[in-house]
Amino acid sequence: MPPDINIALTLGALLSALAAAAHIGIIIGGAAWYRFFGAGEQFAVASEQGKIYPAVVTFGIATVLAVWAAYALSGAGWMPVLPFLKVALCVITAVYLLRGVGGFAMLAAKSPYSKRFIVVSSSICLGFGLVHLQGVLQVWGRF
Repeated sequence: MPPDINIALTLGALLSALAAAAHIGIIIGGAAWYRFFGAGEQFAVASEQGKIYPAVVTFGIATVLAVWAAYALSGAGWMPVLPFLKVALCVITAVYLLRGVGGFAMLAAKSPYSKRFIVVSSSICLGFGLVHLQGVLQVWGRF
């Protein structure tokens, strides 16, 4: 590995790519996967009924996560510098951190999601955000 590659952003890219792949798997897996991953009964039932909106929303999330993976790879030094790289990495990091921390606030409020889903997904997002934050701080002066 070249010496100027950032490990934290490389890991962040891998995590976002895995999350994107999981979302594609959910589309393929259908209603049972929507239920297992906690997307909510409404999405699961709509998927069973052959409605397209669960797949469209899930594909949109997968696409965003794939773009985030590309930005992390760019920030890590694996790809050319993408447009607005510094801003994008800051926004990506902030979204992951806010989703992670904000999700735990949902535990106190009435939520249609199970507590298990909230804790697991919030922990994942918080972890992703902390990995990205470490990487962004390490490469801050490069751009």
